[in-house]
Amino acid sequence: MNQDIVRFDMKKPPRKCRWFLKPIAWLIAFSGTLKHKTKIEKIGMKGIKPPYLLLGNHNAFFDMSVSAKATFPHVGNYVVAIDGFIGREGLLRGIGCICKRKFTSDLRLVRHLQTVVKNKGIAAIYPEARYSLCGTTAPLPESLGGLCKLLGVPVVTLICHGHHVNHPFWNTRHERGVKPTEATMKLLLSADEVKKRSADEINELLVKEFQYDDFKWQLEKKIKVDCPDRAVGLEKILYRCPHCDKEFSMKSEGTTIKCTVCGKFWNMTEYGQLEAVDGETEFSHIPNWYEWEREKVKEEVESGTYSSGLLPVTVESLPNAEKFISLGEGTMIHDENGFTVTVTSPDGEVYTMKKPVPSLYSCHIEYEYLFQHGDCVDLNTLDDTWYVYPHDCAFSVTKMAIATEELYYQYRRSIGKPCKAGLA
Repeated sequence: MNQDIVRFDMKKPPRKCRWFLKPIAWLIAFSGTLKHKTKIEKIGMKGIKPPYLLLGNHNAFFDMSVSAKATFPHVGNYVVAIDGFIGREGLLRGIGCICKRKFTSDLRLVRHLQTVVKNKGIAAIYPEARYSLCGTTAPLPESLGGLCKLLGVPVVTLICHGHHVNHPFWNTRHERGVKPTEATMKLLLSADEVKKRSADEINELLVKEFQYDDFKWQLEKKIKVDCPDRAVGLEKILYRCPHCDKEFSMKSEGTTIKCTVCGKFWNMTEYGQLEAVDGETEFSHIPNWYEWEREKVKEEVESGTYSSGLLPVTVESLPNAEKFISLGEGTMIHDENGFTVTVTSPDGEVYTMKKPVPSLYSCHIEYEYLFQHGDCVDLNTLDDTWYVYPHDCAFSVTKMAIATEELYYQYRRSIGKPCKAGLA
């Protein structure tokens, strides 16, 4: 790659939202929440003003609209992934956003967050670091409790419900018009309580607070989704057939998902449940199917048989917020050694990125990213992001994401430091 390429300036300190941009943030917040008739419950928030640390669950872009309304009239400094800055770096910096490359340990981010609270702002983070794949909790970083201690300000949580049902990560082509959506904004810890509690105690509280299940919420609230293609994309997360146990065999259409090997069909009801067209319904609750797949991956990891195989891939780089740069064609393998990607550029240069198991407690994936190349894994260093697209082979980036977590858990057990429930 051309070494003269300008890298995104991650050192530039965050600023408070420019006064003339605040109306834009508020317009987006209030128009979106009005459309979805969002109900925001506030617990213990009376009299709470910045600075504080805001931690939210992450299911869709709409999360930020709800957060903006919940924090009104203040505007938070949000941590945003590098691809969120593409083509709008000036705007995002202007409203106070802080850039982060996913699943990297970056001390600069910590310093930026310290700057935010020093300036009496709201440090807003989505600690799951990616959209939830099936509307349930993703692992929280074990460092989160320590960050709370370091910042020394009140810790506020914002847990939203309905955003995954409305705009599932496995099919982001259109929203489903879900309303009302709900959110709970809660003062979890005062500044004094943060000082008194240990990082482990804070982590335990956060894990408990971040338990959510959007499909369970939908069923309990009797939220009806009657769009005719509500099951399209489900095979992205439900890639393994529970009837014949074949992988990468699932296909969706309209309101159904089926296995192309054994031919079994399931219908997705208007309330987000699955029903077998014929025979037993192995999993009526979508997250249960997903967790069954996790158990299968865990078995492979523990037996030492997990491997994606050597996959042909196309690789693009995102060194800054201007545009993607094609690196060329190559190969990727994900196994007990982690990720290894090797790519050869059109001019014959060979590039390699290795992400060993201890370096990733989870990874970021995309489905039909930008509706262009297809599903991908994005792997990050502190100054670059590679978007790696497998092609012309059987694969599931969902399985790779699950395996990344299970490989990390196994590694931690092997060194006598197992991850605690909900943490990584």
